[in-house]
Amino acid sequence: MADVKCVQIETPGGPDAMKIVQIALGEPGDGEIRVRHHACGLNFIDVYQREGLYPLPMPATLGMEAAGVVEAVGSGVSHLKEGDRVAYASGPPGSYSEARVMKAMHVCKLPDDISFETGAAMMLKGLTVEYLFNRTAQLKAGDTILFHAAAGGVGLIACQWARSQGVTLIGTAGTDEKCALAKEHGAAFTINYRTEDFAARVKEMTGGNGVRAVLDSVGKDTWEGSLDCLEPFGLMVTFGNASGKVPPFDPGILGPKGCLYVTRPTLFGHINTREKTQEMADNLFEKVTSGDVSIRIDQRFALDDVAAAHRALEARKTTGATVLTV
Repeated sequence: MADVKCVQIETPGGPDAMKIVQIALGEPGDGEIRVRHHACGLNFIDVYQREGLYPLPMPATLGMEAAGVVEAVGSGVSHLKEGDRVAYASGPPGSYSEARVMKAMHVCKLPDDISFETGAAMMLKGLTVEYLFNRTAQLKAGDTILFHAAAGGVGLIACQWARSQGVTLIGTAGTDEKCALAKEHGAAFTINYRTEDFAARVKEMTGGNGVRAVLDSVGKDTWEGSLDCLEPFGLMVTFGNASGKVPPFDPGILGPKGCLYVTRPTLFGHINTREKTQEMADNLFEKVTSGDVSIRIDQRFALDDVAAAHRALEARKTTGATVLTV
């Protein structure tokens, strides 16, 4: 087949390290498919990989989620066929491309009433909320949680998912406009962390009790305050580093702060089998097709403009999800 366009880096660096190149694709092998992308998702993990925080073999094609149509199916693949509409969140990176050959294990059929752009925008972020809520914190109706970056792509899904499950979500964001957006999508309360002490406000909102869990993708800037938001035996879930890595800490502080639990889960630790991937995707699809969760896409960039997309994400100028159109 003809060469396809993709985004690669030869060395870690800033947005300008990404280059548009042409690569040749072969036929899928055992357990593989070839998929033609219609849209690709943009996520902070892409930034971490581009910068070298999460090292990749070089040269590397970036991108962890996309949606499109299956063009060819290799041997040993039974759940997909040529012509299927599909979406995925999967390693290794490579979704910033017109098409790719990849393992089929994490690729799921996309329901007919979910568009390609929505599919590309929701898989990594939606599956992240699924494992955070259902598998990590194991939330139930009546729980109260703190969710940082509540107006981002993951955050807006989390706000709606929490509302649908009877969970009280307190969301933080960096502007009053973003706080309003989170509240519009289901956050029970919001805090502008740039103008308010979020730990003090959480204690005030909870009558001094604190929250059952903090779900934090911000990292360094919110770590200390987040620990102070937890109730005794509460759970601190750090799942991202948007402000930088959490610094080393003495586990001994967790006892005096209330015998706290700390975990650092990843999506890819959860989708380690075909069955688990499909189960989690089915839960996400049900939330979206039922109307409980609406995927908000506020930014669209052409694949050629990927550097501008990364700059907007890193500058906190985005809300909701961002997709690259192919």
